[in-house]
Amino acid sequence: MRKPRILGALCAITSLGIAHAQTAEVDHAKADAEFAKFRAEMEDSNPAELFELKGEELWKVKRGPKSVSLAESCDLGLGVGKVEGAYVQMPRYFADANAVMDAERRIVWCMVEKQGFKFADIAKKPFQGANDTNPPEITSLVTFVAGHSRNMKFAVPLKDPKVKEIWEIGKEITNYRAGPYDFSCNTCHGSDGKRIRMQNLPNIGTHEGAVKGVMGWPGYRMTGGVMLTHQWRMNDCFRQQRFPEPKYASDTVTALLTYMTANANGAVYKGPGIKR
Repeated sequence: MRKPRILGALCAITSLGIAHAQTAEVDHAKADAEFAKFRAEMEDSNPAELFELKGEELWKVKRGPKSVSLAESCDLGLGVGKVEGAYVQMPRYFADANAVMDAERRIVWCMVEKQGFKFADIAKKPFQGANDTNPPEITSLVTFVAGHSRNMKFAVPLKDPKVKEIWEIGKEITNYRAGPYDFSCNTCHGSDGKRIRMQNLPNIGTHEGAVKGVMGWPGYRMTGGVMLTHQWRMNDCFRQQRFPEPKYASDTVTALLTYMTANANGAVYKGPGIKR
């Protein structure tokens, strides 16, 4: 005689669970909509523009032990000094470095090889911290270059066999599981419908998810009031997986950025953006 009561209780619990899930989904959707609205309002006065202006100054001024400017010495793939459309066409292969490089890594290479700065000095503090009043120079330079690809389509040259090889390596890295939690990039970003707290997690193996993953970087992060690059985002993902963080401007990060950005090919880049 107790079975109907047990079944009734189970049905009630199941109904409550479904109702809770539906309510949570509504809450998530509401939060996403509210943040999207807030982001759109913030974009009208995006602080990233200030970093673009500083980056332009750094790009044009003669600096470093060799006293040359990046504008007269650095080739981002489209010719020395040319920045228009360069960001959306990287990572790409550079014969002078014999390496596939993303934008940040290439600019660092130019600062070292063309201007004479020491890589170790740049790598000491490549990202802005929450209490830093001044961002690293490389952040402003990347933001400046990225701003000159605004409203252009991502076009990573995957037909280049060297780029395609790095894309394949990036794909393998996203599947690599290790660390104390046995995580991989794809633990969070390898399937649809996942989220952490109130934030959606894009599936970077798909075009739509990759677009969400690359859009808005470099980005001004409202929680902390700092300007951060896509290199930082990759490094922080390793930290969150409890992995050792990669060496700054490493092959590993370039491979991941190649995989993700190439998957977004054809999408229009909106420029440096606003992040949570």
